[in-house]
Amino acid sequence: MATASSSRAASPGAPPSPYDRILRTAHDLFYRDGIRATGIDRVIADSGVAKLTFYRQFASKDDLIRAFLEFRHERWMAWFTGALARHGNGPGALVPTLREWLASADFRGCAFLNSVGELGGTMPDVVEIARRHKADMTRAIAALLPPSRRRARLAQAIALAVDGAIVQAQFAGEAKAPLEAFGRVLAALLAERGGVRSST
Repeated sequence: MATASSSRAASPGAPPSPYDRILRTAHDLFYRDGIRATGIDRVIADSGVAKLTFYRQFASKDDLIRAFLEFRHERWMAWFTGALARHGNGPGALVPTLREWLASADFRGCAFLNSVGELGGTMPDVVEIARRHKADMTRAIAALLPPSRRRARLAQAIALAVDGAIVQAQFAGEAKAPLEAFGRVLAALLAERGGVRSST
């Protein structure tokens, strides 16, 4: 999956800044192991910075969580739009695009759905960032569809099916059956909403 640079990224060719080292380490640990299960001391140790350096960059774990989700959003959307373009930028691009991610060895579900499940009741910012992420994903899906009065509603339905495929693949530990089911749902939605071909 493509990576997006953070707002404090070092210049090309320069060593990663402490901010970037901490953020990228937290990204990998939070996504792989979960946010609650990953303590600040683990992030500090794995990123190779001193504790004082960490707290100069992030005043609290909550600040790091917000930065992680913003970074994950940039990174995931860059990958998603790039993969859709590689696969033809039409509705049929969704299945092979999702296959790239759901079948990858490091797939651990949707970082935003996972984070809301862990922290949504105690950190409203997590819910708001997740909503913005899903809205941007839905807009990217809408851009694949021909203009019509129902395009926004169709994109919302497809986005819901995308989330379902993600969750099913996470639970099942494999991508084949969820992707096949998603392809059938996608084809049915497109046929019902005007006969757009999915090419799945």
